Amino acid sequence: MPRRRPSSTRQWRKVDLHLHTTSSNDYQDPEATYLDILRQAHNRQLAIIAFTDHNTVAGYRALRQEVTELELLERLDRLKPAEKQRLQEYRKLQRSVLVMPGFEFTATFGFHILGLFSPDTPVRAIEHVLLNLNIPAASLDEGSSNAGASADVLTAYREIAAAGGIAIAAHANSTHGVAMRGFRFGGQTKVAYTQDVNLHALEVTDLDSRSPRSTARFFNGSKPEYPRRMHCIQGSDAHRLLRDPENKRLLGVGDRITEMHLDEVSFAALKSMLLSHDFSRTRPYQGAQKQLDYVQAAREEGETIVQSFHQKLTKRGGHLFAVIADVCAMANTNGGVVFIGTPSDQKK
Repeated sequence: MPRRRPSSTRQWRKVDLHLHTTSSNDYQDPEATYLDILRQAHNRQLAIIAFTDHNTVAGYRALRQEVTELELLERLDRLKPAEKQRLQEYRKLQRSVLVMPGFEFTATFGFHILGLFSPDTPVRAIEHVLLNLNIPAASLDEGSSNAGASADVLTAYREIAAAGGIAIAAHANSTHGVAMRGFRFGGQTKVAYTQDVNLHALEVTDLDSRSPRSTARFFNGSKPEYPRRMHCIQGSDAHRLLRDPENKRLLGVGDRITEMHLDEVSFAALKSMLLSHDFSRTRPYQGAQKQLDYVQAAREEGETIVQSFHQKLTKRGGHLFAVIADVCAMANTNGGVVFIGTPSDQKK
C-alpha cells in the first residue's frame, strides 16, 4: 500500500486511532466498505487513522488484500472500468490518510488495550502478537470482544511494545478501562495498569473536560502515587461510519479525535511524540471552537508539584533563586513545567 510522503514541517494533525470495521462482529454498518471508511476519514480531514478491530487484524488485512488484488489486475491489464476507478480512489485517499494496522485486545477481567503498528509491519507478525496473548488461532478472524482466557494487561503492554507497537489503554476512564473509575477497589493494580513503562498513552473520553476531576488532570504527574505523567488522547471508538442520529453517543469516523503536533505523518513520528515528555503536543480537537490555551489551562489548574509560576526572572527580590529552586526540585522528581512571566492568579 502506498504511504504518505513525509513532511518536514511540524504541524497540528488530526488523528483517530480507534476505528472498527465490518471485521468486528459488533459493527453497526454491515454495508460499509473499507473504502467508505477512508472516504469518511478524508472528509473529516484526518491525517492518521488506525483499524482496531476486536482481537483481530482481519479488517486491515482485507483492505490490503483488496488493493493488492486490484494492482495485480492492473499489471495484467485486466482491470474493469469500475475496478480502475476504485483503485485510483484508493491511491488518492492513501496519499492523504495514513492507515495503521492494529487491534483492540480484550485482556483478562475485560480490560481493553489498543495495539497500533507501523504499516510496514507484516500482518502475520501482528497476528503473532495476538497468539502470544492467548487469542486462539481459530478465533483470529472472529472480531469478537469476548476473548476467553486471554493474557493480563501488563503482558499485553509488554508484548505490543516488544513487537515495536504502540500500547494505548482504550477508554481508560470508562467501561473496560484500566483506570478502574467507579471501582471501590484497585489499589496497586490500578497504579500498575496506568503507569507501566510499556504503556504509551491513555485513551480517555473526557479529554476536553475542564473539570479538576478529569482523567488527564488525574494523571498529570501531580499525585505521588501516580508519579508518571501520562499522554492522554481521545478516539471515536467508531463502530459505524456516521454518528447515529437516534443515539448521539454512538460515534462515527472522526467524531471524537485528537490533534497532535507531529513532525510528519508517520508511525515513527507518532510513536516518538508519545514517548516524549512534551505534553503540549496533544489536544482535543474542538472544531471551529477556540483551541485549547495551555497557559490559561495551567493557570486554571494552579500550582502543583509538576508546574509552577513566576512573574519575574531577576536576581533582585530572589526571583531567579525561586525559579532555580523549582527547576532543581522538578529535576529531582518527575519533571514539570515552569511558567515565567505569568502568575498563577488569573486576576493578575
